[in-house]
Amino acid sequence: MQLWSITGNSQRLDGGAMFGNAPRALWSRWIAPDAQNRIPLACRCLLVKDLDGRNVLFEAGIGAFFEPALRERYGVVEDRHVLLDSLAAAGLSHEDIDAVVLSHLHFDHAGGLLAAWEEGQPPRLLFPNATYVVGAEHWRRAQQPHPRDRASFIPELQALLADSGRLELVEGAYAKTLGDAVRFSYSDGHTPGLMLAEVAGVVFCADLIPGRFWVHLPITMGYDRYPEALIDEKRAFLDDKLARGIELFFTHDHDCALARVARDDKGRYGTADELRELAGMVRA
Repeated sequence: MQLWSITGNSQRLDGGAMFGNAPRALWSRWIAPDAQNRIPLACRCLLVKDLDGRNVLFEAGIGAFFEPALRERYGVVEDRHVLLDSLAAAGLSHEDIDAVVLSHLHFDHAGGLLAAWEEGQPPRLLFPNATYVVGAEHWRRAQQPHPRDRASFIPELQALLADSGRLELVEGAYAKTLGDAVRFSYSDGHTPGLMLAEVAGVVFCADLIPGRFWVHLPITMGYDRYPEALIDEKRAFLDDKLARGIELFFTHDHDCALARVARDDKGRYGTADELRELAGMVRA
C-alpha cells in the first residue's frame, strides 16, 4: 500500500470557535490568528493506493460546492476544487477512486464529494465509480439533524448518496466494501456516530482530534456536541493508539499530516515525529 496526504480546499475559521473554552492567550501561541481572529485550517484527506487492489480515499474535504457568498461566510480560501488537483498530483482522477470513506457528513468533510459550484447548476456527485462508506448511526443523525448542527449538513447530499446505489452504511468494526483491511471505531462527542478509520498502522482522527494541539485532553472545539464525553473518548483513544503504536492522521492541522502519540513525565499527551505530508509512504 501507498499512503498519500491529499489536500483539499483550505479554510480560515474563528480561532475561538475552533478552540472552545481555551483562551486566546493560550491558543494564539499555537496558531497565530489574523485580524479577524481566524486561523488557517486544512481539509486534508488520506489516499491509500493499492488497498487490496483498490484506491481508497478517506474523506473528501470541504470542496468548492458553496456559492460565492457562502464560501466567504465559511472562510473557504480557494474557488477551484483543490482536491481534484491534489489527486491529479498523486496520479489519479476522482474516477479512479474505488471507495470514499466518510467519518461524518458535515460539509467540511463531505463537501468535496460534489462538483464545484456553477451558477444555475444543481449539486452533482463526483467519484462515479466509488462506493461511499458512511457510519449507519451518523447517517441517521444526518437524516434528522439537531438544530445545534443542522447548518453543518449539506441538504441535498444524503439524497444524492442514497440515489447513487453505491452507499454502504456500516454498523460495526468492518465494511463489506473494504473487508478487514480497514477497522472502524466510533465516537459521539463531536457528532453522534463519528466513524474513525484505522488502516496500515494509521488512524484518521477526523474531528475527535482535528490537529496536534487538540491532542491535549482539555482542548475541544466549540462545534463539539458533548465536550466532556469527547474528552473521555479522546483519553481512551490516545491510550489505545499509544499502546499499539498507531500513528495519528490529522485532517484540519494546517502544518502536520501525521504524527506519533507521545506522553510526558506528567502524563500529558502530545505528538512526536511529525510529518507535514505523505507522498507515497509504503506500508504493508
